[in-house]
Amino acid sequence: MKKVSGHIVSFIFAAALMQGCSTSQTLNKSSDALYKEGESFYQRGRYEEAIAQWKKVKESYQSPELSTQAELQIADAYFLNGDYIEAATAYEDFRKLHPSHQQAGFALFRQGMSNYKQINGIDTDQTPVKNALTIFESYIKLYPTGEQLVEVQEKIRDCMDKQLQYELYVGRFYLKTGAYKSAIGRFEDALRLYPDLARRDEALYYLGRSYLEDGQKAKGREVFGKLSSEFPGSPFISDANKAMDSFF
Repeated sequence: MKKVSGHIVSFIFAAALMQGCSTSQTLNKSSDALYKEGESFYQRGRYEEAIAQWKKVKESYQSPELSTQAELQIADAYFLNGDYIEAATAYEDFRKLHPSHQQAGFALFRQGMSNYKQINGIDTDQTPVKNALTIFESYIKLYPTGEQLVEVQEKIRDCMDKQLQYELYVGRFYLKTGAYKSAIGRFEDALRLYPDLARRDEALYYLGRSYLEDGQKAKGREVFGKLSSEFPGSPFISDANKAMDSFF
């Protein structure tokens, strides 16, 4: 076995000593100092470093009040850094631990927004839409006069519109592939579930077409009549007339 030189041993010992001193300094820092360091990183947009400092605040167990603030700040840092999955979890954890906290409503709103920010399109997984809608509806029930009420109401309408778009997207796919009865069911559900939203004229048009393609001409004519009477200015009326001409 080769003998390790004294210089190398001394270097390893010095490095270990320096690391120990650094660790000791970190452990000796007060939770207030750690929290302020996190704030400094946060203000400069260095969110990952802010999160690291605030996690140390939580782990120090020195101040329950600062630990609680750090938990919410960690969630905010995740959110602003675009880490929406982590942010949603952090906001949910904060609410579970502090259901009566004065910022619990804000945390619920941000939890909903963290899911909302994960929405990509109508041809992708719709779980984020469903989750966001569920959370926003909970906000309305729990905080009917909350500060974020107006924005939550807007997001609810937008989530419902996205759900309607998804129903129309699937219905059009069924219509295109000849699964007419499935298409009819999808468009009827869209009209039933979202009666007060825009795009109702589009749903009526595709429902009428699906009936015609399925051989149910009387029902197709009836739906197109409803389209004309309810939406006389709709751009889908011209397409409905062309569809009628091709079947009658």
